[in-house]
Amino acid sequence: MTAKVLRQLLEQPEILVAPGAVDALTGRLIEEAGFKALYASGAGIANAQFGFPDIGLLTLTEMIEAIGRIVKAVDIPVIADADTGYGNALNVVRTVQAYEDAGVAAIQLEDQVTPKKCGHFNGKEVISAREMAQKIHAAIQARRDMLVIARTDSLATHGVDEAVRRANLYAKAGADLIFVEAPTLKDQIAALPKQVNAPLLFNMTEGAKSPMIAHEELQEMGYRVVIHPNLVLRIAARAVQSALAVLQKTHTSELLLSSMLDWDERQRLVRLPEWEALDLELSRSNAETVSR
Repeated sequence: MTAKVLRQLLEQPEILVAPGAVDALTGRLIEEAGFKALYASGAGIANAQFGFPDIGLLTLTEMIEAIGRIVKAVDIPVIADADTGYGNALNVVRTVQAYEDAGVAAIQLEDQVTPKKCGHFNGKEVISAREMAQKIHAAIQARRDMLVIARTDSLATHGVDEAVRRANLYAKAGADLIFVEAPTLKDQIAALPKQVNAPLLFNMTEGAKSPMIAHEELQEMGYRVVIHPNLVLRIAARAVQSALAVLQKTHTSELLLSSMLDWDERQRLVRLPEWEALDLELSRSNAETVSR
């Protein structure tokens, strides 16, 4: 169902904006803010839930557990990072099946070697284009309805011409969307939609290798999706740093009340009223059953 909704969103003229979630609560906040899809960030999950850098340390099982909780918490499509597919083409088959069973609407696979690195780190390496095309073919064969996003990191390792060649090869192999990672020049970014014969996704990782570009301008260039993988995580982490500094300095949390979710809003976000209503309903049903 979510894949069908995502396909419908991609048919709309407006660019689809998908902020990154790192857990169920940030996923729900993204949905409540009015966004129509979200991105389950591998880097964000590694950073927030494990304290790890984005260098391919998480397993398929760890990612599925985290992503599954996000999917269950929201009613909007989840685009999910699957790094390199956790192995070769055979491993990709299992990865695709597991992600789709978890309710993911679109899976992102990349052509880095295993273990991978963040796309905005130095020292990346890529597998052959042929091997990646095999992985995409395996993903297409294994999926039921989920979209497949093919990412290439070859711009950093081989240059823009090879990145465009790979992008078109991956599209020909069946990928629904293409993700050329970390272009560094605005001219490059503007040219890619004209050079790649498939819908393109843009990664807006603030302060990293790619320049900042507004959603409207990306749409005019021809991009269909823009993700902000770690905006939520980084904003939240900075807010926590600031709050803890105040607590350490003033020895009271009173000054922080205006910066917090208030008590009732916190409970609403985690659906306490619904759980309390269900508890009451079950108690009444049990009482009626016992009294018969």
